[in-house]
Amino acid sequence: MPFTDPAVIELLVLDVDGVLTDGRVTLGSGELETKSFSTRDGFGLTLWRRAGLRSAIITGRTSEAVERRAAELRIDDVVQGSTDKLADLKRLCARRGIELARVAFIGDDWPDLPPMRAVGLPVAVADAEPELRARAAYVTPRPGGRGAVRDAVNHLLGARGALAELLARYDQTDTTA
Repeated sequence: MPFTDPAVIELLVLDVDGVLTDGRVTLGSGELETKSFSTRDGFGLTLWRRAGLRSAIITGRTSEAVERRAAELRIDDVVQGSTDKLADLKRLCARRGIELARVAFIGDDWPDLPPMRAVGLPVAVADAEPELRARAAYVTPRPGGRGAVRDAVNHLLGARGALAELLARYDQTDTTA
């Protein structure tokens, strides 16, 4: 599939480990698992939502930390424990009525290749495996878990012409002082 114009992307789908995080998983006693998420990435997803666009997570692992972060960011759809990311992506798109050509998928490792090859705009984080970077329409300047999602959101919203309008909400000068 030829790459889609970033301006027509309606759905942003993310892997978690290595994309929303730096890829490290900290295991404690019992079932305790902790992950660190970038607030820059979180704010990028907030901007994406404010632009009226949808987001989703499809990840191979299952974690309460992911469920909590997704709820905080109001991610539209979350699929954890995926053993077939492409099949899960196709089901999600069918349920939402969104063509794969209007989807961007951000990945970092080989299990992300099938969905990346199926979507209109495959995105790889800067520290993704070389095979993913080679197949990506866009490679983020920053690595996973350290602003990569924000980079992708800025790229996509910039292509839509929405970034300046969103920035204007924050960049207002009070001239009454």
